[in-house]
Amino acid sequence: MIIQHVSAITLAYIIDRIVGDPPSWPHPVKWMGSLISLLDKHWNRGKARKWKGFAMVVLILFLVLLVTSCITFIAYRIHIVAGVLMEAVLISTTIAQKGLQDAALEVYRPLQHLQLDEARKKLSYIVGRDTNQLDEREITRGAVETVAENTSDGVTAPMFWAFVGGAPLAFVYRAVNTCDSMVGYKNDRYHEFGFASAKLDDLMNWIPARLTGMLMILVNKTLQGSKKEAWQLLFRDAGNHPSPNSGWCEAATAALLGVQLGGRNTYKGVVSRRALIGNPLRPLTSNDITETIKILKRTSLAFLILLWVGGVFIELANTWFQSALFI
Repeated sequence: MIIQHVSAITLAYIIDRIVGDPPSWPHPVKWMGSLISLLDKHWNRGKARKWKGFAMVVLILFLVLLVTSCITFIAYRIHIVAGVLMEAVLISTTIAQKGLQDAALEVYRPLQHLQLDEARKKLSYIVGRDTNQLDEREITRGAVETVAENTSDGVTAPMFWAFVGGAPLAFVYRAVNTCDSMVGYKNDRYHEFGFASAKLDDLMNWIPARLTGMLMILVNKTLQGSKKEAWQLLFRDAGNHPSPNSGWCEAATAALLGVQLGGRNTYKGVVSRRALIGNPLRPLTSNDITETIKILKRTSLAFLILLWVGGVFIELANTWFQSALFI
């Protein structure tokens, strides 16, 4: 079964690289978002908001797991090839490598021509911070941090959960991640209602984020400094991010590029100061956006190879164990 999952993940990876997520196409995340918005509107009021937020997550995960399990079960009943292909299509909708790359390039292109207003506008589509006053360096930092963080959230984490439990668990992960992105804020409106979403997202990203951060250092070359220094910086600064997981990919990226991330951001006019990540061996430039995309691509491919190695090892171990039982 594990080889079927890995085969489906591989096909999903290829589908995403070629097709991505065309805006005009129907997408499961949009449907999840609509349901989350509806429940937020009707449940995020009155007393016991933390329990209502927990109930929202449970309901959404139940529906997602039920629908995707039924679809994959029926497909595998028809034929194993049909099952793998259906899983591949479903898993591809949880992976966002091409979308992430394209969004970053939308920021990079106007920056190359010093069209700062256009670059700020494009950046505002992918970050939550205020962008209307950012200079070239800060625009670049926003794009680099987004690509780095979402290398795990948007690519390797759904692949990891697909490896563990096929398309249904990949969709469970994407549902949790969508809940967190919509209601997992520490503000007056969501600090109770979004509590369960945020904590579950932290839990499901714990392993993938650390694997991804370490794999980044392992398979990418450093632009400044040595690999040894990059490893040291990863473990030194991974915990500096407000998220218990996002810092792993951002610290790895900062170490590989030889730049410093973090610092001052504003959200709807409110200043937020994040701890610094990395050493400022050189200033950030717009070309660091394309370098970060290269890190994304190499790491994602390496993660896929790692899943194949793990899948083959598990299959061989299972075969040996079954053989030993009948000796």
